[in-house]
Amino acid sequence: MKITVCIGSSCHVKGSRSVVEQLQALIAQHALGDKVELAGTFCMGHCQQGVCVMVDEEFFSVSPETVTEFFKDNVLSRG
Repeated sequence: MKITVCIGSSCHVKGSRSVVEQLQALIAQHALGDKVELAGTFCMGHCQQGVCVMVDEEFFSVSPETVTEFFKDNVLSRG
């Protein structure tokens, strides 16, 4: 599984650094380092929708406040 987080200027302002840090911690906490690749990218073209995150080919809008729920619903559930 590949999780890609936008680190472009609009998403950076909306908290992409915090989203990345929280995802790194959750991946480590659940021992998924060998199953989940975390990557950064610049603009995904959805700047108005918050921090843009792709899980494989599926788009999500995530905020620092919703990372844990996002991870549970869209990463752990795919096991």
